[in-house]
This record gives sequence, structure tokens and C-alpha cells, in this order.
Amino acid sequence: MTRQNDLLAAAGTTALGAYRPPSLVLERGQGRHVYDLDGTAYLDLSGGVAVTSIGHGHPTLLNAISRQATRLMHASNLFTTEPAVRLAAELRRRTAFPRSFFVNSGTEANETLIKLARRHHFERGDFLRTTIVSSRTGYHGRTLGSLSLTGQARYRIGMEPMAGCVRHVPYNDLDALRAVVGADTAAVVLETIQAEAGIVEAADGYLAGVRRICDEAGALLFLDEVQTGYGRTGRFLSHEWSGAVPDACSVAKGIAGGFPMGAVLAAERLAGGLPPGSHASTFGGNPLACAAALAVLEVFDHEKLVENAESAGRMLRERLDHLVSDAGTPAAVAARGRGLLQGLELADGVDPDAVVAELRARNVLITVVGGRVLRFSPALTITEAELTEGMTTVEKVLGDPPGKPGPR
Repeated sequence: MTRQNDLLAAAGTTALGAYRPPSLVLERGQGRHVYDLDGTAYLDLSGGVAVTSIGHGHPTLLNAISRQATRLMHASNLFTTEPAVRLAAELRRRTAFPRSFFVNSGTEANETLIKLARRHHFERGDFLRTTIVSSRTGYHGRTLGSLSLTGQARYRIGMEPMAGCVRHVPYNDLDALRAVVGADTAAVVLETIQAEAGIVEAADGYLAGVRRICDEAGALLFLDEVQTGYGRTGRFLSHEWSGAVPDACSVAKGIAGGFPMGAVLAAERLAGGLPPGSHASTFGGNPLACAAALAVLEVFDHEKLVENAESAGRMLRERLDHLVSDAGTPAAVAARGRGLLQGLELADGVDPDAVVAELRARNVLITVVGGRVLRFSPALTITEAELTEGMTTVEKVLGDPPGKPGPR
């Protein structure tokens, strides 16, 4: 038995079982590569599901965490710390949102959005506005509150009943949204790109239309930017592509380069939406996480990572579009997404899990979303050479995929 097999066997007997049995033990990472216990390198095109925004082991991030850990790791929110104040100021400077609230994850950020929506209207004396409207194909997290926003039934099996007062409508359907947004609506919560649904993009004009509907009804518009924010699509926040500015948004994943953190960014008119005592997060905004997040922004600026996400994303789309149009690779039927969050839909008859396994056997890591869509979400630091290497391997695997499709 190898050490890897021993660890995998131990994981199967000690973990609760909420995850599928893992097939690989990773020991370390450097740049855009991760390494298993045998020292085998893998090109990481998943980016830890869009989390490792500046790659693995970046010295700026490691040094910032080390320095802060020797000074102060935790203080509780009975006090404030310099890293938290500096991070809030940096986010205010880079976005349309002057207010922020720090948490530990995207799920927790979306929980905060739910409470902010309802309490904001309550504070204004509008006690009837308690309903949240979301999308049938959206994904917003796994805690009961965020799961109530998530419209995909597969995540809710055995977890119901959900938290009440949430209505779900089809994505990209303004008529359906207009029909349910009214005097009882506290907020509409949507993603700009539905990543977990298979990289489904908002149609042109959709988010602007949602903004108008919310304004006409007196409802708030909140956008879930957990996976699409922080430079991922070639803008700091992805809603910047649409011109539609929400009242608040949730961010997480890439915010601290792999250190657990999330945040809610909000407009000034929501500053009193959560008055003292109405909400809290024990670890939220701890100085260690904030120092990590500040280091990430430093790398963003120094290495121009938002710009790289846009340019690398154009290159990625060209390769994906070529796969779709090339008659020699009928395994691929559609490409979609933006920047460094893109998806390649596989044809019926192609086994996505087998494709992922074959890519891993060739030292490339990638994930599947929406049942049969390969998700590309590498570090924003990825180079042209690394992207070429990864896509060349993808093209080879899909040229003769496990479970071949018939002719188009």
C-alpha cells in the first residue's frame, strides 16, 4: 500500500461522507500547478473552483499571512483592526460600493444578503417586504438560508422544507420576473453567470432589465458575485460588463487567494440595513483574512491580473470555439462564459467523468458543472504557455473521448 492509498482509505472511514470518495491526495502547490504525494505535477485549470486567484504559493500572499500571524490573528468584532479598515477602503475604491461586511465564505455572504434585504425594509417600516425572488437554476450555497435561494432541486433533496418566502423564476426571462416582483418583494438575488448550472450567461440587456423591474417595484437588486467577481471575468466585478449596478453583491472565493473569506459590498443607502446587534460573524473580517485579501489586491495591481483574465479569456474562448466548430472533435457542442470562467458543453454519449479522469491521467485538473459542462476557472495568473499546454491536452482527449458521440 502506498501512502496515498493509505490516506484515501483513512478518509473513507473518518469523513462524514458528504463528498464523493476522493481519488487523489494533493500535497503542495506552486504557481498554476499542484503536486501529489509522489511529486507528480498537475496543471490546475480548476483553480480550486475559482478560489486560487493568484495561484498557489504566491510569495506576496505567504509573506502577508506570515507577518500578520505573528502580530494578531483574531480580535473579534468587539474591536476593529487596521487590516479590516484598509481592506474596506480598498474595496470602496475599486467598486461602486462604499459599505462592506466581512464574513467567511460565499454561503455566509449570501445569508447576509437575505437578512439585509428583509431588515432594510423593516427599518423603513415596510413590514410586508419579506419575499426574495431568485432563479430556478441558480446556486447560492448550502446552508439552509442560502439553499432556499438555490433553485436547483438536486441540492435540496432531503433538506426540505426550505426557509420560506422565496420564489423562483426562469433565468433570463424578464416577463416571468416582472410577474412575481411586487409590493411584498424585498430583493431579487441573481448570478451574473450561473456557474453551477453549466456556465449560463445573462442575456444581453437582462440584468439592466432586472434593475428596472426592481426599481419600479421598490425592491432591492442583489447580485451573487461569489464565483464571477474578483477579476474572474476580466472586470473586477462581472456586473460591470452589463452596466447594471446592484444595491449589494456577495463576493468570496478569490478574495483572499485561498484563505477562507467572503464579503457583502453594499450601497450607501443600505448602511443602516443591519443595525447593531442584528447580525454578526465571529471570525468574519479577522485580521489574518484581511491581510491575505490585501495581499491579493496588491498582486492584482502589480501583475495586472484583471487585464490578464480578459486577454487570457479571449485566448481560451478561441480554443474552445475551435473545438466546437471542428468536425474532428464532435465531443464538444457549445462554449460559453467570459474571461477565466468558461465552460465547454460535451455531446450526449460522452462521459464527463471519464473525460475528467483521462485529463487527470494526463496531468490536467478540471471540474464538471451542470452535468456535462467542463468548467475552466484557472488562476488569474495563468500564462499563455500554460493555457496552451492545458488546451492542447483537452483537445487530444476530446479528439478520442471516452464514450464517443455519434455524428452531429
